[in-house]
Amino acid sequence: MGKLNHALISVSDKTGVVEFAAGLVELGATILSTGGTAGAVRAAGVPVTEVSAHTGSPEILGGRVKTLHPRIHGGLLGRRGRAEDVRQMQEQGIEPIDVVVVNLYPFESTIAKPDCTFEEAVENIDIGGPSMLRSAAKNHQDVVVVVDPDDYGRVLEALRSGTVSLSLRRELARKVFRHTSRYDGLIADYLDRPDDTAEKFPASLSMTYERAEILRYGENPHQEGAFYREISSTEPSISLGRQLHGKAMSYNNYLDANSALELAKEFTDVAVVIIKHNNPCGVALGATPVETYRKARETDPVSAFGGVIACNRPVDLDMAREVTSTFVEVLIAPAFTDEALAELQRKKDLRLLTVGSLESPTREGFDLKKLVGGLILQDRDLGALADVKTLAVPTKRKPTDDEYAACAFAWKVCKHVKSNAIVFANASQTVGVGAGQMSRVDSVKLAEMKANLPIKGCVMASDAFFPFRDGLDAAVKAGVTAVIQPGGSIRDEEVVKAADEQDVAMVLTGMRHFRH
Repeated sequence: MGKLNHALISVSDKTGVVEFAAGLVELGATILSTGGTAGAVRAAGVPVTEVSAHTGSPEILGGRVKTLHPRIHGGLLGRRGRAEDVRQMQEQGIEPIDVVVVNLYPFESTIAKPDCTFEEAVENIDIGGPSMLRSAAKNHQDVVVVVDPDDYGRVLEALRSGTVSLSLRRELARKVFRHTSRYDGLIADYLDRPDDTAEKFPASLSMTYERAEILRYGENPHQEGAFYREISSTEPSISLGRQLHGKAMSYNNYLDANSALELAKEFTDVAVVIIKHNNPCGVALGATPVETYRKARETDPVSAFGGVIACNRPVDLDMAREVTSTFVEVLIAPAFTDEALAELQRKKDLRLLTVGSLESPTREGFDLKKLVGGLILQDRDLGALADVKTLAVPTKRKPTDDEYAACAFAWKVCKHVKSNAIVFANASQTVGVGAGQMSRVDSVKLAEMKANLPIKGCVMASDAFFPFRDGLDAAVKAGVTAVIQPGGSIRDEEVVKAADEQDVAMVLTGMRHFRH
């Protein structure tokens, strides 16, 4: 390209902008700018012209209107190779703008502040910035548009070479439209937050994610895959975790790690969760991480081999040594001691993820599943029991204190098991897990079959009601003495009668936890 005419610069993130502006001036450009950007560039000794001087129009409405002017957008949208455009630009005194450098008002960081008001959020909705970006990107064959400071270096290099290729121009334009789309999505998501007037489920759904990683493959090797991170997420999660060691995470690793951490977050006591194929195969509470891990592994040591582990406490050296004694795919924790990290790193393929403090509250939001051609959307299942001892007891015998404690523990685990879900447990340890069967009695039989510990004296949790008494009868025969379940079957009376016949206590939650 020939000598540069004007370069318009207006950025919130001023990283590298002074050096870039200086480079543009060396190439003959006149820098147009506004406000803080003009001040930063001028303070560095780089000559700059205020946009208001270029347009002949002052900033108005408290700075809301600065660049919305024909001399700006005409200079961006005018096609240099079209005679009629050139003629009109000359008649109107519109000079070409060859380079646009814009990043937008910090809407995202503004709304992330706990004390952000609605009025403050609205004032951080950029109008002029997206307009200039879109104009420049639309006319990218004539205008070089830069939205990412990471691109300053290669753009300056291309300008100095005298040729900015069409492929680079189109890449930068694509980046602009992705950026403005993301920005608009953040605003739409914010305005969709429930208030007195907004619908809970909007008529059209806009959700913004950024690609964080290209995966080796998807669920199976013949499928390609990628991991995207929700832009506005702040809740402790796998998505915000940091990998410290090991092979790259796979599609299935992400699914299992998410399941493991979300279950571990259910507990305030020391908890360890082992997940295999997106179902818990062992969960325990204990005094120390290593003791708790051993208890969790005892539930089903065969399935635990090659599993994904989450601990809701920092991992110390004792637990690390226990983990490295067998094959584990992923280990997730708030943190790792230096000694534990050194021990775990002896296993070169073991993936270690740190997720930071789990004390931040769980955030309400939506759970969604992709269908062919659509989505189904629902609230996250954050249903929990305040006090298991306040639940209805339809049986003649009430649970003992130990049985109540075991019911509370088993119910939390059951919520995270694929339905039909059955969990045998004591107060601090799963004993058998039956997941994903087409009939509830089969899940009971599977939980019995998978049990590696004595079932006698355990409780049973069921994610939904018993349609027949056969599931309860099978559990009692295996050694269960108390049951926690939602109730609500037309045969509840029959199931309660079966419990009374066998001196089994039962509590009803009135809440089910289907997990398909």
